[in-house]
Amino acid sequence: MAQSKEFRVIRERNVMVPMRDGTRLAADIFRPDAPGRYPVLVTRGPYGKDGYVDNPDHSVWFFPKHGYVVVSQDCRARFDSEGVYYEPLFQEAQDGYDTVEWAARQPWSNGRVGTTGQSYLGATQYTLAASSPLPPSLQTMAPVSASSDFHQSWVYHTGGAMEWGWMVPYAIHKGRNTLQRQGRSDLLARMDQYVLPPGNFGQPLKEEWYKHLPLRDWTDWLKETAPYFSQYFDNETDGPYWWRINLLRHVAGITVPMFHVTSWYDIFLEGALNAYQSIRQQGGNELARRSQKLLVGPWAHIRPYTAPTSGGAGDIDFGPEARIELHNYLLRWFDYWLKDQATGIMEAPPVRIFVMGENRWRDEQEWPLARTHYTRYYLHSQGQANSRFGDGSLSTVPPGDEPLDTFIYNPNDPMPTLCGNTLIIPHGVADQRPVENRPDVLVYTSEPLERDLELTGPIKVNLFAASSAVDTDFTAKLVDVRPDGYAQNLQDGIVRARYRSGPVQASFIRPGQVYEYTIDLWATSHVLFAGHRLRLEIASSNFPRFDRNPNTGAPLGQDARLELAQQSVHHSAAYPSHVVLPVIPR
Repeated sequence: MAQSKEFRVIRERNVMVPMRDGTRLAADIFRPDAPGRYPVLVTRGPYGKDGYVDNPDHSVWFFPKHGYVVVSQDCRARFDSEGVYYEPLFQEAQDGYDTVEWAARQPWSNGRVGTTGQSYLGATQYTLAASSPLPPSLQTMAPVSASSDFHQSWVYHTGGAMEWGWMVPYAIHKGRNTLQRQGRSDLLARMDQYVLPPGNFGQPLKEEWYKHLPLRDWTDWLKETAPYFSQYFDNETDGPYWWRINLLRHVAGITVPMFHVTSWYDIFLEGALNAYQSIRQQGGNELARRSQKLLVGPWAHIRPYTAPTSGGAGDIDFGPEARIELHNYLLRWFDYWLKDQATGIMEAPPVRIFVMGENRWRDEQEWPLARTHYTRYYLHSQGQANSRFGDGSLSTVPPGDEPLDTFIYNPNDPMPTLCGNTLIIPHGVADQRPVENRPDVLVYTSEPLERDLELTGPIKVNLFAASSAVDTDFTAKLVDVRPDGYAQNLQDGIVRARYRSGPVQASFIRPGQVYEYTIDLWATSHVLFAGHRLRLEIASSNFPRFDRNPNTGAPLGQDARLELAQQSVHHSAAYPSHVVLPVIPR
């Protein structure tokens, strides 16, 4: 039976936790005001542990009231902790290991330790999970809204483009604390000139600074506050630098139960989906393989998780069912794994997803769903698919001999980002018609649906295209068009031509030659109702979410030149461009 008594909570400030190299990391300890030994939850982040105290979405007060000790720690070189913040993320595995084992040995601990936290506080868990061996005292983890592959959805996207919309403002966001502690008013003033409004943490850059070239100038401007930033450019391809903390490459060493939480409009959606699926299939022992849990909501990345809160993401509120108290889910999880209580959490199906459109939660036995019918929807036109006013169409009928569609991609005038799976810049749902009015966006729209269509699962676009450039980008966006014309973005993605065969090796293209590109749109769960239309957008930019491809073939960030590219999209019997949709029978 679950703990019914609620404890008063004691807070012990700035306890210095020694790491193996002698560096001491500051932690606040929140524990029940009662004698005894308790299970411990470790949460580690870079944003200042004092900031978590008054934020109900963090766990520092909630879990101690229910009989846990929470160790809330500043990461290395952040706020009250010692050390150098040279390789964030990479340092977190070792520091997390040492902190877990330290917590297990304290007089208020019963030796059973779990981890919890959202965003970077979830990333510190996935990096720890990628370490081998895991800390002996670690018994369970609950990462929320975090990447598990930091090349594929933190710095870069699965298609090879850089996640530019949040990279620099995020580095500024974290760097301001360092500058304030150093009294560097000169550098603070410089940081203020880049962002809107000046001085606010986590705010987007001004437009001229997003567009500044060459991109590598930022590695010099941020060298005192974000010395790691140059490493992101130096390691554009996916390789040993990133593999150290890529959970998917260390999955055989994962031996603990994990509760993965994410959302359909989260910038790190792929992190939880891939981590859950890979550990279920290849985890290091039977306990880990059968004891993974996945929860996917309809939100974006930055949202509260305590009720009552908004259940929305951008333009849409997904209704009262979307407003959950996540701590209650996690309490049942931790009570089961750290207190041996029969909470029912493991009797429930392992996957819980929010089906948008219908706006309801549904339990499933696996991810992706075994009953999925992967269905091709093909691109069609008479060569004039430019903008939503063109003749592009989408259907399950394969194309015959059809003329290709063309557009000019001008990096000086990129298609603007209009919400989606973003961070710092606006995220979630927005009406896509403003970008669909552009002639450099190809728009393919189905006839009104005769019956409801549920899409739940991974989405990929197979695009046959050519370019006048030696390197360029192609983007795709899946959209639900309502009868009133509102165009709701569901998912989008990008592929950089030189990474068309994967992120490990770059290979340029021959101008004019047709190549097949796979554009990963990650996943969704959404019902398009009868009368709605399905739409696919094809373009070559989504800025500033992704950095602009200059079309020159220059190494990332080194070129200040931008060239036009003539793009052609083919849809014919020989080149049947299509999107593969995860249709769920109803």
